[in-house]
Amino acid sequence: MNKLRLQAFKEATSRRPQSVEQPSEKISEFYGQNVFSKYVMMEYLPAEAYKSVMEAIEKGVKIDRSIADQVASAMKDWAISKNATHYTHWFQPLTGATAEKHDAFIDPIPGGKVIERFAGHLLVQQEPDASSFPNGGIRNTFEARGYTAWDPTSPAFIIDKTLCIPTIFVAYTGEALDNKTPLLRALHAVDEAAVSVCQYFDKNVSKVNASLGWEQEYFLIELAFYNVRPDLIQTGRTLFGHSSPKGQQLDDHYFGSIPPRAQAFMRDFENESLKLGIPITTRHNEVAPNQFECAPVYEEANLSVDHNSLLMDLMEKVARRHNFKVLLHEKPFAGFNGSGKHNNWSLTTNTGKNLLSPGKTPKSNLQFLTFFINTIKAVYENSDLLRASIASSSNDHRLGANEAPPAIMSVFIGSQLTRVLNELETKLKGGKMSPEDKTDLKLNVVGKIPDVLLDNTDRNRTSPFAFTGNKFEFRAVGSLANCSLPMTVLNTIIADQLNAFKIEVDDLIDSSLSKDEAIFQVLKSYIKSSKPIRFEGDGYSELWIKEAAKRGLSNIKSTPYALDLLVSDKAKSVFSDNNVLSELELKARYEVYLEEYQLKIQIEAKVLTDLVKNHVIPSAVRYQSLLVKNVKNLQDILSDQDFKAASKEQISMIIELSNVMNSLITKINEMIGVCNKSDSHSKVEFRAKKYADNVCPYFDVIRCYTDKLELLVDDEMWPLPKYREMLLTS
Repeated sequence: MNKLRLQAFKEATSRRPQSVEQPSEKISEFYGQNVFSKYVMMEYLPAEAYKSVMEAIEKGVKIDRSIADQVASAMKDWAISKNATHYTHWFQPLTGATAEKHDAFIDPIPGGKVIERFAGHLLVQQEPDASSFPNGGIRNTFEARGYTAWDPTSPAFIIDKTLCIPTIFVAYTGEALDNKTPLLRALHAVDEAAVSVCQYFDKNVSKVNASLGWEQEYFLIELAFYNVRPDLIQTGRTLFGHSSPKGQQLDDHYFGSIPPRAQAFMRDFENESLKLGIPITTRHNEVAPNQFECAPVYEEANLSVDHNSLLMDLMEKVARRHNFKVLLHEKPFAGFNGSGKHNNWSLTTNTGKNLLSPGKTPKSNLQFLTFFINTIKAVYENSDLLRASIASSSNDHRLGANEAPPAIMSVFIGSQLTRVLNELETKLKGGKMSPEDKTDLKLNVVGKIPDVLLDNTDRNRTSPFAFTGNKFEFRAVGSLANCSLPMTVLNTIIADQLNAFKIEVDDLIDSSLSKDEAIFQVLKSYIKSSKPIRFEGDGYSELWIKEAAKRGLSNIKSTPYALDLLVSDKAKSVFSDNNVLSELELKARYEVYLEEYQLKIQIEAKVLTDLVKNHVIPSAVRYQSLLVKNVKNLQDILSDQDFKAASKEQISMIIELSNVMNSLITKINEMIGVCNKSDSHSKVEFRAKKYADNVCPYFDVIRCYTDKLELLVDDEMWPLPKYREMLLTS
């Protein structure tokens, strides 16, 4: 083991669990203490201001500027009481990360003094430089103006003595430059569409919220190992590394006892999360060594997305206190399970009803079936859009592997609900129903659905979109992703589908069918037309790939081709009809995501080239020189016959090393040439696809040669930490 690796190994194995200061009170007593929640607002705001903010949160009513001054002053007073000195507009640009610019709560006054001040106009709107963020052509470099605007539906919070105010980020001309703005539009669209459909069943429903519960998977490795792996530092994944003799094949890590140091880290970041109002409740070991998962209670989707973005940043900061590095890349280690971020989605009403949870009566069950079947239909009609929403260079490594859903979008609903839909389809004869038909459908079909389906649907790990009892689980989302895009797409297509359903039902009612008959007839047509998307089997099998093709389902394995679907005519129509994204905003995102993909693959190619030429090959040459020297020494002291016998295997190793190195250098040089040729294209869509088609295939070939050298070269001379060292459970 070389000196760097030995030092890193000693640091890693000598660590002890860090003592984490536990709050003395119960969780309920410190939960949300760093959040400007409605309870804090009740204390700090005048009654009129509090009422105005709550109306903005619950009804979308615009806050008057005079009220904004009162809110800003109250926020400042509360933040200073918590030792905050600065404030920032906290937003989510198209980088996928979060952004912030801190300003102090001070205003100079005559006499060389300052006072703490925070005015309403500073709360409501700021003007960061828009030209330095990805914009896909919406803004020119010389047109720098962009605006952040306060989102009152997501409460402000304090981190490291800074008041963070969640905001949207838009261009001077109003186009969305962030992930939050289209999400808020999509949530508004699904609210209006769902309320309209709910009126068929319950006139008291006036508000429908999309809920989201994410499950965040991640790897923890020693910071010492991370610091001596340039590929991890610059790309988030190991570009090569021979498999460890013991990996995950014994299935002994999943749900196992959490290692002490990992648990100390978890307690620490959970406490920080709970103080910020993030309702983390679950932690456990995942399948791969050093892989873990955390999950919160469900929240309103916009707040849940903010909390996930905040948590990912928080995990990184806390991990460093424990000498860990959090790896959120979907596939940081080849041969081990990758990491996802399962998005559990549902719709809830202001009356307390989960629209994807069956009730105890046929009437409630009919409402459940309406939203359940419309969701399946929406996924069927827009499966390619869903595939585009989870496309990234890192998630390409995970989709279709033996721990993640395939790139083929399908819906799993379980055997019981499959029988219900089949029976519903069979029994509906079309036209008006007789009294016997109505009784049979309502009592014997719809009424058979149990109130709780949680234990009646299997959790099919191979399905990208599975019904799991009272929600749908979008399993294909990657661990590194911001939840905004998949949630924006999902809620938009649901809104679009519910609007279409309402039109069809109302047309049938106008043509003399009763409400229930009209609903049944439309649902029957949806059951039949959306059947191709429903699949109950093994998504990993070759048979499914062939069957999916017969059904007309896409199997898009590469990000640039998946992103093409964002600018299809259908996508433009769905997003514009629901006022979520304009054609210009869609085109901008398409270009931003393509460029991000191409640049990330380009970076990986450059890092791989550097590692091979400056680390791997020199180490292999040094070891080969040592073997050559030893062979020469043997020749000096042995007879010809003894020399041939004694040096045979060493000479064979020398030749093998030469062959592998020559092949490796050849492939690296070929890859460099292909990269240069790909870079010559002026349009980003061509560059991205050239990198996907022509550059990415070199990565696995080059990995194969470097991994061979790792086995051949003396362990003491190998420059980088190995899998068997890094994947120690701490």
